[in-house]
Amino acid sequence: MAHLKPRKIISVQEHLRDQVAHALRAALIAGELRPGVVYSAPTLAAEFGVSATPVREAMLDLAREGLVEAIRNKGFRVTEMTERDLDNYTEIRRLIEIPTIGLITTTAEPEQLEALRPEAEEIVAAAREHDLIGYLEADRRFHLDLLSLTGNDHLVEVVGDLRKRSRLYGLTELDQAGVLVDSAQEHIRLLDLMLSGDAEGAQELMRHHLGHVRTLWAAGKQEADKRSALRLPSR
Repeated sequence: MAHLKPRKIISVQEHLRDQVAHALRAALIAGELRPGVVYSAPTLAAEFGVSATPVREAMLDLAREGLVEAIRNKGFRVTEMTERDLDNYTEIRRLIEIPTIGLITTTAEPEQLEALRPEAEEIVAAAREHDLIGYLEADRRFHLDLLSLTGNDHLVEVVGDLRKRSRLYGLTELDQAGVLVDSAQEHIRLLDLMLSGDAEGAQELMRHHLGHVRTLWAAGKQEADKRSALRLPSR
């Protein structure tokens, strides 16, 4: 059994498949679903208290994102994320987001940027409250909403896909160490720089922020790997 933490699944507002996919991403982030391990749809369905069908559908969504791979007649295996993968994803985000932040700084209206402040503050609040899923959801909305000020929907879609693929490992340990709050506060500082018209400073902070995120990924993966090793039976 995967032994996932209880999560509310049923809601009339959301499609069950989407909710299961969200819960599975949360389990990946928290390190409850481990890289290299095969999970069956019926087993996960029993954990969530739903039928196997929405779980299979959700897993297929995650497979298209590269988060899991289908194993015939067995289930789905969580894909491994290598250091090279992390570096490649981070490099692509740097190439896209850093110059885009500079462009937005010079073209966006102040009220458009100020409208994003509640999202930036929500990221900080979630980090302080140890709400990992809330943290990542607010972080995703902030960055994609900021990029949407370019008016380029394709750019937003590409970055959104990169963010899905660049999942965090062992985020629970990093939260307990208190390192997420610093990363969260960078969003507010970024907005302040952009509102002041400091395009160069905003780009430099974005470069630092992505580097910070990359460091968190690596540290989280190491912690998750250590935890997985401790669970393995001795030979």
